[in-house]
Formats: sequence, C-alpha cells, structure tokens
Amino acid sequence: MISIDNPNRTGALGRLLGRAPGRGHPSAMLGIDPIDVTAATAGATGRIVHSTADRTAAYFACKRGIDAVLSALALAALTPLLLLIAILIKLDSSGPILFEQERVGSRRRRLASGAMVWDITPFKVYKFRSMFHGSSESLHQLHTRAFVQDSVAADDLKLTEDPRVTRVGRVLRRTSLDELPQLVNVLKGEMSLVGPRPVPLYEAAAYSEAHWERLAALPGITGWWQVKGRGRVTFSEMIRMDIEYVQRQSLGLDFTILCATIPAVVSRRGAE
Repeated sequence: MISIDNPNRTGALGRLLGRAPGRGHPSAMLGIDPIDVTAATAGATGRIVHSTADRTAAYFACKRGIDAVLSALALAALTPLLLLIAILIKLDSSGPILFEQERVGSRRRRLASGAMVWDITPFKVYKFRSMFHGSSESLHQLHTRAFVQDSVAADDLKLTEDPRVTRVGRVLRRTSLDELPQLVNVLKGEMSLVGPRPVPLYEAAAYSEAHWERLAALPGITGWWQVKGRGRVTFSEMIRMDIEYVQRQSLGLDFTILCATIPAVVSRRGAE
C-alpha cells in the first residue's frame, strides 16, 4: 500500500510527479511504465463494441424511464445536502465546486441487420471536487496502469492521507458523497443508476479486446463491482463482474444492485 502521510510534503510530491521518468519517479517505484495520455486518449475512442447479450427496446425504454424519474427525484430531495456540500467545498479550499473528467461511455445502436452494437463515446463525468484545484493526476494514472496490469487489487495501491485531498474531500470520499453529482449524468442520459463504472480514457486505452465487452451497457453510478468487490478485487475480477452484469442485465437485477448499494456505502467498503 502506498502511504503519503505527511501533508507538508506536498511540494516535494509535486516535484516528484513532474520529474522525468527515472529511478526515483513513481512509475519506476511501482515497476510500471509511464502513461502517454495523448496516445491513451486516441486509443480509447472511436470503437464499436458488439454485444453478446441482446435486450429488447422495451427493456431499455423502461430502464431509461426509471433512471430519469429516480435521478430527478433524488436531485430534488437531496438539494439541501448538495448545497451544503458545495458551501463546505468553497469554504475549505479555492477552486470550482465540481470536478469534471472525461470518461469512456457508450451509446446503443441497432444495425440494419438487427444486431446491437455500442459506440464508445467519451463524456464528462461530474463529481464534487475532493482535491486541491490543479492537483496532478499522475499518481492515479500510475495506480490505474498497475491495476489494469492485474498485478494488484485496487486497495493494495490505496493512497492514504494523500496531501492532494482536502479536509472536506476526505469526508466526501469516505462516504461516497463525491459521487452525487453523477445523478446529473444519469438525468442527461449519459449514465444509468446501475451499470459498469465509467473509466478514464487512459484506463480504457490499456484494455485488450476481451475487456471491451464490459462497455456494452450504459455506465452506472453503482454496479456489480461496486457492491460485490470494489477495491478488494483484481482488474480481471472486476472485468468478469461487469461482463456478468452486461450479459444478465434486467430490471430485477438492477433493483437488487440498488438495494445492495446502501449497505456497501454505509460500510464504506473500498471507499477512498
């Protein structure tokens, strides 16, 4: 487990992350190659994923209707909490309230032959900002590369007492409240309440052909991986869980996952 437990080392951390890859660079310490973000972005877009599990138009219409109604109701009911969190973020540190990051999404399309495919489409995911504005993403990119290489479970590279995370941000991450703005992504139709987690472009760029099937569904706020494994499983196990969801997805399964999400969040399994 990586521990960055001295907030006074923020400046040193910044210099370390900005250093060219070498013996003392984080990528060398973790035994993985540095990430070419430009190449990763190019490699993660423009793909078409063929679904091995066909679902009727009625299923997708019902799922979309449930997503729209529940996300709108949740946003309305949670407005006081959302405003409180926004105020606390502004009081705690300078910078925007929301953190936006381009993630890999998908759009369903049926071909003239009748076959269903999913077009890989990037979109901006919304989260409450939990880090100091302008913090480098280098450590997360390196963590992701190690995770995709299947050398560790997510928790084995957990950043503890990360000096880039604000005081309010630590609470938001532990309680998963930083994810609440994704209800807006659900309302817009970019995400679903239940589905495989949306991943950064640089993670998807490291996928092999067999991994892409996990994206044959709208990305979700919660899903099989979040409630059954989260930070405790390897990358291969996460892929297996997400593909299992893609192949078995139904309204009943979505309801089961939504119900299982509440105890998973309360227990803070895998929360950062």
